[in-house]
Order: sequence, then C-alpha cells, then structure tokens
Amino acid sequence: MIATIQPSVISGNLTAPASKSSMQRACALALLAGGKTVLQNPGKSNDDQAALAIIEKLGAKIMLNDAENILMIDSERVFKNTIPVTGDIERTIDCGESGLGIRMFAPIAALSAAETTITGSGSLLKRPMHFFDEIFPSLGVTILSEHGYLPIKIKGPLLPAEITIDGSLSSQFLTGLLMAFGKAATTPVTITVKDLKSKPYIDLTLNMMKQFGYHVENNNYASFRIMPAGTLSPKTINYTVEGDWSGAAFLLVAGALAGSITVKGLDVYSTQADKAILKALMDCGVNISIEESQVIINAALGETGKPFQFDATDCPDLFPPLVSLAAFCKGISVIEGVSRLAFKESNRAFTLQEEFKKLGVTITLQDDLMLINGGGAVTGARVCAHHDHRIAMACAVAALKASGETVIDEAEAVNKSYPGFYEDLKLLNAAVSLQTND
Repeated sequence: MIATIQPSVISGNLTAPASKSSMQRACALALLAGGKTVLQNPGKSNDDQAALAIIEKLGAKIMLNDAENILMIDSERVFKNTIPVTGDIERTIDCGESGLGIRMFAPIAALSAAETTITGSGSLLKRPMHFFDEIFPSLGVTILSEHGYLPIKIKGPLLPAEITIDGSLSSQFLTGLLMAFGKAATTPVTITVKDLKSKPYIDLTLNMMKQFGYHVENNNYASFRIMPAGTLSPKTINYTVEGDWSGAAFLLVAGALAGSITVKGLDVYSTQADKAILKALMDCGVNISIEESQVIINAALGETGKPFQFDATDCPDLFPPLVSLAAFCKGISVIEGVSRLAFKESNRAFTLQEEFKKLGVTITLQDDLMLINGGGAVTGARVCAHHDHRIAMACAVAALKASGETVIDEAEAVNKSYPGFYEDLKLLNAAVSLQTND
C-alpha cells in the first residue's frame, strides 16, 4: 500500500488504540488462568491477532462480542491446576512478526510435554533467539533451533529453577519466564537478571500478573522471586486493555507539529514505558495539558521548538516519533539508546537515518547516541517504511509539516500495531490518501 500525505493543519479528538503490550500479556495470562477471562477494549493489531491465534492453538476458546467490544477467553480445559502433560502430541504456533509473542509464549508453551514448533514471519526470522538455547536446557526443556533463530522446536515440561539470565537484549524474555514460573512453581524460586533493559515493561508485566493472582517480589530489578500460585480462584477475571502510549506518541507529536488535538483513553498512571513521550514534548516547549485519562496539545509548536535530550534506553520504541519531533526543533536534539534499535522490524537507527535524509533531515549516529539536526527545511519526498510500522508512522507524522507531498511505500506496515492509524489522521483533518500497489 502507498500512503500520500500533504502538509496539513490538524484538529479534533481521538481515542488511543488499545496497547498491544497490554493485550498480548492479557492473552498469555488468560491462557494460564485455567478459567474464564473477559477482556474489555481488546486490541485488533496484527500482533494482537497473532497472540489470539497462539492461545487458541494452545487450547483456549475465544469468543468475540463486537457490539460490546469485549473478548471472552476460556482456558478451563487447558490447565486443571496442574501443568498439562499431553504425551506425543505435536503442534505448531506461529508468532507472525511479534517479538513479544515469541519471547513470551515460548516459555509458556514449554510448560507442556507436547512437542511444539514455534515459527514466525518477516523480520522475526532474523531476530536472535539464542537466549532459549542457553536457558531452556537448565529448565528441563529440550530445544532445537536454526543456530539461534526461528523456527525452534521445544519439548517440556518446563521445571522452574534458580537461574541467572542476561536482560540486555530484551526484557521480553524475562516476561515469558515470569509468567511460566508463576504458573509452574511449587516452591519459591528466584530469577536473577544481569543488565536488565526496558524496566517499565517489566513493571507492566508484574502489575498485570498481580491482577491475575500471581505474586512476584521485585528486588530492585536485580532478581525476581516468584511465589507458588497454588490453586487460583476459578472466578471470572475481568481486565481492561490499556490505551497505547506507543501509538499515542505519534498522535501527540502530530499535534505538536501540526495542530491542536486531544488524545483520550490514556492512563497517566500507566507503567507503559512510552508514557515518557510527555517529557520530550514538555522539554521542547509544546503547550500541553495532561489530565487523568487524556492529553491535550493546545497548539502546534510553530517556530519555537527547542532541541531536547532524551534517554530512550528503556523505551526504544519512542525513537521514531522523537525523530519526527526533533526534525522541527531548532538545533541538535540528542537521543540515547541506539544500541536498542538493531533487532526491531528494521535496524531502526539506519532506517531512520536513511529515510529522514530523503526529507532533508541529517541524523548522525555516534556510539549509543543519535543526533538529529533539526529546524532546517523538511521537504516532502518518496520514502519507504522498510516493513516497519513505526518508520511508516514517523514519516507520516513528519509529512504533516513538511513542505510538499510525501509518499510512503509499504505503508501497510502500520497494521502490525495500529491498523487504524491513517484513518485516525483523516479524522483529524489530515490530507491522507491511500492506494494499493499495482
């Protein structure tokens, strides 16, 4: 799909999309619940659909009520207060392009003695999964991988044990282990973590696990002691999927550059890492009002944007919207955490540098820093999303204030996390047209 965007002045109100970080974790916890879970405000992105397909393949029953925007998940037949042992049954689960999906569901699938093949598509096939080769054997799980890449074949049951893991590549591996240990532990067990990144995402995991009846002690992110869950209450669990700060970050930056907007459905007390976009917006001088469940951009920056410094080590998904923002701030903005960008849907540091150069913005990479030389002429151009949803959205947001038309190839990449992105821009009066490839 090709998206064509003209410079626009935007205005209006929008509700943030559902958080795929919250939705996918809720799917995993609903699978482990061994009963009924009702999800309010379920997500509809490709990653969310992949998570639902996984839990269905692992035995959950799913019922969608579109009229009330709720999703009912029944996992009563999956877990009967014990870890399932399903003999020689073989199954395959497909994680699509979801990094969280593979890293979270692999340990959960390993709870079973069934042999499970885990595969994916697109960029996920290039993401390293050596972590499982190193950790699973110490937990009683046999594993066969393609030299640390998908597809992988595993066979449990996983047996929780005292282990030390490396948390520098992604906190998502820890999320999966915490959930699997929470379900399987019969005595207290500790996971020690070295160099944990993206701590706010672990806060989200722990907060959601607590709501589903698990107890994990966090020792300053250096270790996590998981207590046996015992027999969880069979009562129906109700959980509301949070609004997504990751997707909302693009909307808020769009407002900062091109108009006055209100984004509703955001929890300002959320543990989502990308809530930190608020700091960058305030640092560069955006006129912003923050309320309990909505954020208001009162006016576009105009020519007053100040360059900013921002540490994105724990929230690397903010790099793309921050680059769009920095492009229009006068001077050099500095974002730290470039090392976190190598294994995303694209190598985002180089992709941002390449595509924003086409728009007239110079980006310099210096060790773990990204320096954006903003405030110059940003001109419309033909750019490419590189199959990366956040690159597509970053280019679209910058296009709203660029001079001239911007054309985005592979624009359908937004479906991974925010399928309604372009339609939402249209609701804000942005001049957006879409066409399918010939």
